[in-house]
Amino acid sequence: MTASEKSLAVLFVDDDALTRKIFAGVFGGEFTVVTAASAAEAIQLLSAGDHEYAVLLTDFQMPGGDGVNLLRAAQRLHRHVVRLLVSAYAEKDVAIAAVNQGGVMRILEKPLASVSTREVLREAMELYVSQRAERVANERRASALREMAGFLAHELNTPLATVRGSVAAITARHIPDKGSSPGNIVSFREDQPGEVLAALARAERRALYCQSLVSTFVQSARDAYPGATTHSVKASGLVADLLGEFPFEDDEHSLILHEVQSDFELGGRRDLLYLVLCTLTKNALQAMRGHSGATLTIIVGNNAEGHGHILRFVDTGPGIPQDVLGRLTREPLTTKSSGNGMGLVFCRRVMESVGGTIVVASELGKGTTVTLDFKPVALTSARAKH
Repeated sequence: MTASEKSLAVLFVDDDALTRKIFAGVFGGEFTVVTAASAAEAIQLLSAGDHEYAVLLTDFQMPGGDGVNLLRAAQRLHRHVVRLLVSAYAEKDVAIAAVNQGGVMRILEKPLASVSTREVLREAMELYVSQRAERVANERRASALREMAGFLAHELNTPLATVRGSVAAITARHIPDKGSSPGNIVSFREDQPGEVLAALARAERRALYCQSLVSTFVQSARDAYPGATTHSVKASGLVADLLGEFPFEDDEHSLILHEVQSDFELGGRRDLLYLVLCTLTKNALQAMRGHSGATLTIIVGNNAEGHGHILRFVDTGPGIPQDVLGRLTREPLTTKSSGNGMGLVFCRRVMESVGGTIVVASELGKGTTVTLDFKPVALTSARAKH
């Protein structure tokens, strides 16, 4: 049984059987009530996992360990449970111990009044539900950041290797000074004119690209904090950033065409969507290499239904075999000699996170089309969040 399938329960602990029976009878109609006769039994029930316990309500005076000891153990072992203490001994020392050692939300006095106790139970249950939702949201943020960090590490590897290779190539062409040149002149050997400057330019482009990826991750980390303010970006602006920052090889930039049919806002998801665009561009360019006359067109416009928006990448490369096509966004596959195949899986997860979809269509010998479809509800929801 999963956590979502379990009923939220109140665990009431009291050594008096009649008190337990009365409590279950009074509050069992509204709450799932489980009772225990001792602290040891309560800990056993909390650990058994038959219910998702939201509230622990325990008597203070019990044989074999008072309520504060139970609350202390629950705070250590089951820290998400909202804790309440019932006592007929409303002394200062009891209150201080309950708050400081047991982390209680409220101390109730015997005899329990049904109206006020019901209100406290409702409040405790609402607190548990809200905190659980926040825990789930935090875990999703952490999971997304972990996944993005792994993807980013993979994406940085190739351009950083290029930077190192360019630096090594320049270093290898250095001609040591034997005292014949002025002190402010450094000489390099070139097999072809302009090799050194080209290597420097290549290293600079890769370094700038790495910097943009790292900045994207930093922004994602900032956006992961609850209440963080992010800013919407136009789809055309994101494409412009891509074309200005991507480390194109040689004349690859000239192979890219882009067309803005109808612009739209991306609802504050610039960071993740930028990585998606970089991934799709890289995949298309790698597929097109060696295919003369192949081009990549990036289209910003409306979807076929006319009530949503798309970013579409259309290349005239070699295409993708049909047996691979349907699996590309669902499992780590790659059609390249190197790579881990996680790129399109990551893209799908990003699109799902903003309420959109990614569709890949291809025909061997004619090219591949990748469509990022942003539904109106996704765009509205994204704007509302920010």
